[in-house]
Amino acid sequence: MSARVILLNKPYGVLSQFTDKGTEGSSRPTLSAYIDEKGFYPAGRLDRDSEGLMVLTDHGPLQARIAHPKYKRPKTYLVQVEGTPDDKMLEALRKGVMLKDGMTKPAEVAQIDEPQDLWPRDPPVRFRKTVPEAWLRLTIREGRNRQVRRMTAHVGLPTLRLIRESVGDWALAGLKPGMWRWSSEDGR
Repeated sequence: MSARVILLNKPYGVLSQFTDKGTEGSSRPTLSAYIDEKGFYPAGRLDRDSEGLMVLTDHGPLQARIAHPKYKRPKTYLVQVEGTPDDKMLEALRKGVMLKDGMTKPAEVAQIDEPQDLWPRDPPVRFRKTVPEAWLRLTIREGRNRQVRRMTAHVGLPTLRLIRESVGDWALAGLKPGMWRWSSEDGR
């Protein structure tokens, strides 16, 4: 049996699981509000306050190859940060930074212009006239808990908005929030 793959643009505020195992009576939105195909599981996680690409599959071995850090599958994010990045900050991210759970692997990072094709976030990112903001495109090859947010905060650039743009060869490529499409096993 060949693997089936779904690409979802996970909206902000949605849990990256099909059921809410939080406190009793909790009604946080989950993937089940967007995908009704049976037997699919997320290959990796995306925090509730992050948006963007999630890859889901019905094939356990493929799920492991996508999610497990030993396969070093690149994950690229668009990151809106508070502050103005300088060369020293970007170079620290490129070399890796020391977090509480150890040194991160080197990241690929570049400051970019604000992406023009992004959807508005609900709720909107807070705006402060006196604090500059910037956008980064950041690629990592590991997946620690809240890693991108912790890395940017470590260099003095707190994350305001985080959107996963791609996982390996799979990419958002025009998917609107809450929408999904079928994809091939290799992302082409």
